[in-house]
Amino acid sequence: MTDLSSNSKRRVVVTGMGTINPIGLSVQSYWDNLIHGVSGIRTISQFDPSDLPCKIAGEIIGFNPTDYLDTKEARRIPRSAQIALASAMQAFQDAHLASNDINPERFGVVFGTAIGGADKIDDGIQSLRTKGFERVNPFILPSGIPNLSAFLIAKEFQLLGPNITITTACAAGTQAIGEAVELIRHGRADAVLAGGTESLIRDFAIAGFSAMRALPTSFNTAPEKASRPFDLKREGFVFSEGAAVLILEDLEHALSRQAPIYAEIIGHASSTDAYHIAQPDPSGMGAMRAMSWAIQDAGITPADIDYINAHGTSTPLNDLTETKAIKMLFQEHAYRLLISSTKSMIGHAMGASGALEAIATVLAIKYKTIPPTINYEYPDPECDLNYVPNQAIHSPITIALSNSFGLGGQNATLVIKEYIK
Repeated sequence: MTDLSSNSKRRVVVTGMGTINPIGLSVQSYWDNLIHGVSGIRTISQFDPSDLPCKIAGEIIGFNPTDYLDTKEARRIPRSAQIALASAMQAFQDAHLASNDINPERFGVVFGTAIGGADKIDDGIQSLRTKGFERVNPFILPSGIPNLSAFLIAKEFQLLGPNITITTACAAGTQAIGEAVELIRHGRADAVLAGGTESLIRDFAIAGFSAMRALPTSFNTAPEKASRPFDLKREGFVFSEGAAVLILEDLEHALSRQAPIYAEIIGHASSTDAYHIAQPDPSGMGAMRAMSWAIQDAGITPADIDYINAHGTSTPLNDLTETKAIKMLFQEHAYRLLISSTKSMIGHAMGASGALEAIATVLAIKYKTIPPTINYEYPDPECDLNYVPNQAIHSPITIALSNSFGLGGQNATLVIKEYIK
């Protein structure tokens, strides 16, 4: 791997954030609910799940797209793009960005999604097969393309720089942020809007993951207990939806406009297992490589890491493999690390998860508070690290990792650091 740890790299800072997710329609409400251990897992309301073995999901409640978009545009675009645009609008406001702060050709967009607007494609298929060709909406296919959110964000804010969509399944949001960092580091942009989105709580999605035996089935009457990363009685991940956006800027650009600065992103890396489309490499080597390379990229050592926002999906294999990878890389320091999975509260929003977790990690560093892993009731002797069970804790952390590992053997890690002038 190329050594990028030279001091000549431009520093990349986070100056704005926005999110729509199952426990928050803003960054502040998201953070408040995270540190109080609030679950956003509920019985599915977007369709009747009674015939499916898993009847729960991480649904967004109370979001009205017309709070952000006109009615016609909201009707034409998929829910994933609606929440992506809403999150981007929040982030721009949070970053205190005005039109004269932006050189449009130096402002990029890098966005992640695993699936994109498949809900609109599903609508088109159903219309064709039940009502005939004349009732097919001409916007169906454009609405389903994975890069729709990136396009709509660029159009909304007239961002004319690089525009990239990352579709690496559950690692997409994290890799989008990493690629945005590279655009700034190498002088191709002064600022990049980065993040991820996912919204596909549809019967075929729940049915497909249920057929894979990836979703929990014993918690339909107690949905808030279903997502239990690292717990001995974990059964599977809880499918959810959400979007998250971070505004990244070259440090000098941010300082020149006196922007608020949350944190600094000092490293990132990705790797692949090349093992199985749905199961992690049980050796943990792929995950370990991503973490190790990200730490190298940051120019630090494993001993410098204080906290890991784990991928922590609540599946038997993932949580064990991630624990194994952490122990391989960190050795004895693994037992001093604070580790938590915010998926215990919001579920797994696929391509949005990495961006949602990056926001949680940035705020953990800013507020020196570690969100808990809720539903940790039965310790697994093979998962024997400190997963910050059930209650948030205060800790003077300064450097953290945020991990994402996904379908197709995709692994990605960010290194996030307290901003110091």
